[in-house]
Amino acid sequence: MTHPPHAENVLVVIAHPDDESFGLGAIIDAFIGQGSVAKVLCLTRGEASTLGAHPELSAQRERELSTACDALGVDSFELCDFPDGGLAEMERQQLVGRVEQAVAGFEPHLILTFDPLEGVTGHRDHRAATEAAMTVAKARRIPILGWALPEEVASTVNEEFGTGLAGYPADELDLTLEVVRDVQMQAVRAHTSQAVPGSLLWRRLELLGDREYLRNL
Repeated sequence: MTHPPHAENVLVVIAHPDDESFGLGAIIDAFIGQGSVAKVLCLTRGEASTLGAHPELSAQRERELSTACDALGVDSFELCDFPDGGLAEMERQQLVGRVEQAVAGFEPHLILTFDPLEGVTGHRDHRAATEAAMTVAKARRIPILGWALPEEVASTVNEEFGTGLAGYPADELDLTLEVVRDVQMQAVRAHTSQAVPGSLLWRRLELLGDREYLRNL
């Protein structure tokens, strides 16, 4: 498959501002391009970024998220106050309840999130956000797709940057999307506090080329 499945309303569940752009931007653009309405639920404000936390970072990242969502064509977003870096320590039901609230208000036909295998990046916040989304999707019987990486892309980035990205062999990736990255790159550039030149984020995009991969969760 080279196009995403049809879904009138798509709820995007992420942990941090910029996940919607660096990770899911081209996929969100593909859904919107074929007529989907997308809403983003971001569980933290990204206030503990390792790229330089400061007292104004929370407000800055909210502005960046707003600009990025505008660039992507996202209909609306919700930004929560759960602690950045602390989602895995939260009571699971608190996160599940927040996803439930978003689902009740938006009535999505599909949920889009990160793959549960190490949350793609190894970040515990990503895994916690995905687990909450999966819990709600299963209870509500809503289809859910997880953004995933091919193992060769993950391995190359890990070798070059010493990171812990997780990937899958080709036969375990359910959907291959042909994407255009122009809109995604506009959204990425909105995240001025995070878009560090020469980082692994750019290398990953280079290796993926015009393809993104999803798994049915």
